[in-house]
Amino acid sequence: MARTAPLALCAATLLLAGCTLAPTYERGAAPVPASWPEGDAYAPPADLAGVASASYRALFQDERLQRLIALALDNNRDLRQAAANIERARAQARIQRAQLFPQIDAGANTVRNSTDGAPATSSASADLSITAYELDLFGRLQSLSDAARNSYLATRADAQAIRLALIGDITNAWLDYAADSSLRALSLATVETARKSVDLTQARLTGGVAPRTDLRQAQTILATAQSDLARAITAQAQDRNLLALLVGAPVDAALLPGGIEEAGPAISAPAMTLSSEVLLRRPDIMAAEYDLRAANAQIGAARAALFPRITLGALFGLVGTSIEGLFGDGGAEVRQGSAGITWPIFQAGAARAGVDASKAQRDALLAAYEKAIQTGYREVADALARHGTIDDQLGADRLRVTASEDVYRLSDARYRGGIDSFLQSLDAQRSLYAAQRNLVASELEAARNRVTLYRALGGEDAAAPADMAG
Repeated sequence: MARTAPLALCAATLLLAGCTLAPTYERGAAPVPASWPEGDAYAPPADLAGVASASYRALFQDERLQRLIALALDNNRDLRQAAANIERARAQARIQRAQLFPQIDAGANTVRNSTDGAPATSSASADLSITAYELDLFGRLQSLSDAARNSYLATRADAQAIRLALIGDITNAWLDYAADSSLRALSLATVETARKSVDLTQARLTGGVAPRTDLRQAQTILATAQSDLARAITAQAQDRNLLALLVGAPVDAALLPGGIEEAGPAISAPAMTLSSEVLLRRPDIMAAEYDLRAANAQIGAARAALFPRITLGALFGLVGTSIEGLFGDGGAEVRQGSAGITWPIFQAGAARAGVDASKAQRDALLAAYEKAIQTGYREVADALARHGTIDDQLGADRLRVTASEDVYRLSDARYRGGIDSFLQSLDAQRSLYAAQRNLVASELEAARNRVTLYRALGGEDAAAPADMAG
């Protein structure tokens, strides 16, 4: 019982932890309006219904796209780097937290001496020791531990932001491939139609019915479509290369979409809330707030550096003539305790400057946090402005295609019947081709807008941080 008394005394010092000198953290009001903007560009709140779940599996409903995203979450190198950064930050936080507890070392030693003509002597010792344990009366170590933990949480939020960006980038690249597929098919169809017009015009020119200008104008339509076809083929290859980079592995052709007409409707918009407080779940804003909390804790550590540091030490050991007799009647107890105090007297103002520097860092991160909220609000507002008008644009573009198809059909029939000039038929064909390409672009923009809303609103809720105690 007597041998354990020094250890019990040292353990009791753990109960003397002091209060932290860090300022009380209070989340300020977000520097943005409490609700989303309203006006001609924005849909009424009742029209902002969408898929209630924030999961990409609920919003992006094409199984091929879901498989691509799942592959990327397993293979993407940015995510692997982010995971390693999380483990590093977690380990650093645990290292800092360990400073709150005393370090206990065990040691054993045996020595045997012999000299000529004298009997050999031996000695043995065993001990448990606590060296320079800082009594955290003013919360310096606790503040540093809090700062490290919040830095770890900021790293987790940064990784969530990378994951969210990756899902959005893959979906957009997949949609780009679909749009380029539509443009390729459209260009190929126009090439075939234009080639027939060239052949017909060439025959009429040979027969003396049509002028050379009709042939050249027909050839311009053909050349434009051929150029667009080459560009679409190139774009598709580049889209696939980008997908391979994002996924981190070759992309199976079976996972690629057809046209944008097929891929676009598979992307749904997330449900909207009236309050802008939803921005606080965005990973980048969460990371900015954790950084702010860490800086707030650093102020406490800097303030505590102005006060004395008290360190304790203890040693309990046994000394004997042999290892065998050390723990028997032949062992003698050794007890030792120590205490030290260090109080900064003159540092030319360095300690107070440290407090000022930590406050300035906190103020800078507060501005960064507020700017992140304002940026997030603007991104959501921009996406809502596009979301509120894109359906009207799509309706007008579809009507334009329908009207252009009818005009081209009638103009071509009138030209073949000798009623209208070839120029009118070519103009109608150009208008139809432009209207079709414009519709593809609008359908792509509408689908991308729904992806933008998913990203701007923060995507899926970040998982709760794991306990670092283990």
